[in-house]
Amino acid sequence: MVVVPAIDLKNGKCVRLLQGQADQETVYSSDPAEMAKIFEDAGAKRLHLVDLDGAFKGKTANLQSIRAIIDSITIPVELGGGIRNGDDIKRMLDLEIDSVIVGTMAVKHPNILESVLKEYPGEKIILGVDSRNRKVAVAGWEEQTEIDDIAFGKRWKDHGIQRIIFTDIARDGMLNGPNIEALRQFARGTQLKITASGGISSKEDIENLQSLEADGVDHVIVGKAIYDKKIKLNELFSC
Repeated sequence: MVVVPAIDLKNGKCVRLLQGQADQETVYSSDPAEMAKIFEDAGAKRLHLVDLDGAFKGKTANLQSIRAIIDSITIPVELGGGIRNGDDIKRMLDLEIDSVIVGTMAVKHPNILESVLKEYPGEKIILGVDSRNRKVAVAGWEEQTEIDDIAFGKRWKDHGIQRIIFTDIARDGMLNGPNIEALRQFARGTQLKITASGGISSKEDIENLQSLEADGVDHVIVGKAIYDKKIKLNELFSC
C-alpha cells in the first residue's frame, strides 16, 4: 500500500477543508513547499496536491505555490483542482507534474477528455471520482449529479483511464475511517487501480485498507490525520 500525503492549497497556504466546504477551513502551513519537503524527507514516495481555489473557480489559481513545491522535491506529484481542458492538462504536465487529476472535466467536457486521453496514455491522467451517496459530485463538490459512481468509472476505463482516486465525501476530513465497503464495491465494479481517499484517521485504518489490495486498492491518500498528528510521520510510510 503506497501512502500518499496530501497538500491542499488555498490562497497559497496549506489547508484542510471539512467535507470540502470552503468556509470550513483550517490553515496548517503558510509554506506548502516546506511541507512537501518534510513529507519527502520522512519517506513519502508520492505527493497528492490539490488546488482548492482552482477547484472552486474552474482555473488554476496557485501556480506559484505549485511551482515552488515541484522545485523543492524529487518525488512524483499528482495534481488536481481547476483542470478543465486540454490546455490545462498540458500546462501542468509541462511543469513536470507526474499525473493530472480530472473530475469535473469528465462530466462537463467528456469529448475533450476522450481526445486528451489518446494523447496522454497510462497514468498521466487520473480520474477523480468524488462520491456522495454513490453519486458523482463535481466543481469542488459543490454540484451534485445523479451519475452512478461505478458506471462513471467503467465508462472512463473504456476510454483509457487506468487509475481512479475514489473519495467518499461524507468521510473526508472527518477522521472516522474510510468506507471500506464502498471502496470494495467500487474497485470490484470498475476493475481499475484505485487510490483511496477520505476518512483516514490512524495507522490501523491504513492497515485495514490493505485487505483491499487484491481488489486493486493500492494507494491511500492521508491528509488531516497527518496535520492533526493522529499518525506520526515516522510511522506513516512504513505501513
